[in-house]
Amino acid sequence: MKLATLKLDGLEKGVIVTDKGFVLLETVSTTGYQLGSTELFGLLQNDELDALNVWYQHGGRGLVEQMDTIPFEAAVYAAPYRFPRKIWGIGMNYWQKAEDLASSPPNMEPICFMKPDTTLIGPNEYIMLPAISNRVTAEAELGLVIGKVCKDVPESEAMSVVAGYVPTLDMTAQDIHAKNPRFLGRSKCFDTFFSFGPHLVTLDECLEMDALAIETVLNGDVIYSNAISNMIYKLPFIVSYFSDMMTLLPGDIIMTGTPGSSLIREGDMVACRIDGFETLQNPVMS
Repeated sequence: MKLATLKLDGLEKGVIVTDKGFVLLETVSTTGYQLGSTELFGLLQNDELDALNVWYQHGGRGLVEQMDTIPFEAAVYAAPYRFPRKIWGIGMNYWQKAEDLASSPPNMEPICFMKPDTTLIGPNEYIMLPAISNRVTAEAELGLVIGKVCKDVPESEAMSVVAGYVPTLDMTAQDIHAKNPRFLGRSKCFDTFFSFGPHLVTLDECLEMDALAIETVLNGDVIYSNAISNMIYKLPFIVSYFSDMMTLLPGDIIMTGTPGSSLIREGDMVACRIDGFETLQNPVMS
């Protein structure tokens, strides 16, 4: 199942993405499957997403496809939701060339950082370049959305607490970070420095994740590309690693590293492109 949030009449509304268009979760709740919340964050908080997906995959899809739809061309995406409790990221998580694949990971543990929810924007919303930085980069990454309250999750069970996948863009004030490695957090926490969406895709839609490529795209040109199979720290490890540190909550987002970053300037359009996913893109403004 693929879900999104659309901007409609000044509001942001949760939808299911079908082959024919978008169906409001409000419509699903009143005519097909009753929901406690019709917004994506509410579905996660209420632990309703799994049950909705089971219904959808076992007969509900046909019912949804008969409901009133919003045409693709009439839709304006919003961020899937606005206020996650935690946004985590890790760095340097891809082997860059074939000879690296036989090597040991460069660190025993991944480099990690957090972003506040004030960094968050949705598809096609502006990345604002801060006046105090002259060198901002953007990185395409696969995001994991946590679906359950969890702590100390073993790797063997880690993906069971993941609600879905989402494309993300992680921005960094590279010149600020270059002044001092301890400024990593500061360099990543400016407003509009995290974008995600447009679709939240449940795990059952993506059974061959290792084969997928992630691309950082600038103005239509692929700047960096790599396959998920070339991650140094694999997805189950990443979830387990963070759950060992802290309780993970529904709606928490974990970025899993980038194939590479691109310098961005005013007027650019930067994108995260992942095989089989709707492309996430954002314009840049100073």
